Amino acid sequence: MDIRKVKKLIELLEDSNLTEIEIVEGEESVRLTRGGPAVAAPQAVAMPAAAPAYPPAAPAAVPAPAAPQGSAGSEEQEIPEGEVIRSPMVGTYYASPSPEADPFVTMGQKVTEGETLCIIEAMKMFNQIEAEATGTIVAILAENGQPVEFDQPLFVIR
Repeated sequence: MDIRKVKKLIELLEDSNLTEIEIVEGEESVRLTRGGPAVAAPQAVAMPAAAPAYPPAAPAAVPAPAAPQGSAGSEEQEIPEGEVIRSPMVGTYYASPSPEADPFVTMGQKVTEGETLCIIEAMKMFNQIEAEATGTIVAILAENGQPVEFDQPLFVIR
């Protein structure tokens, strides 16, 4: 597990009402507690402030089939050429930090590596998905509030 993720989890625990959390990613796991007898620095994850209930559909950032190329008979949507950002987990895709907020990114927006593109909620945990490359968003392949699968394409950056 990346140390930056652990540090972010610590910050989130300090800002929340949680006293304990355990996170498992594959074979790695981290258990963080606050106010316990053996833990010096509280560490945990939960973004309750950024987790209000979303309405089922907010069409602000949903221009999925934007590619004019065409094998119209294909079962899956056409993915434009570029760096494909895929979902690292199963969960619910959110384009913005709250229902009232603007989406993190829009079509044609320039992004830099490490910039937040969306949030995926998995088991009441809100995970920020970051750009893996610098470029321009040429496709947004997920719909706000909809479930996503592991390795599902979410964005294309060129």
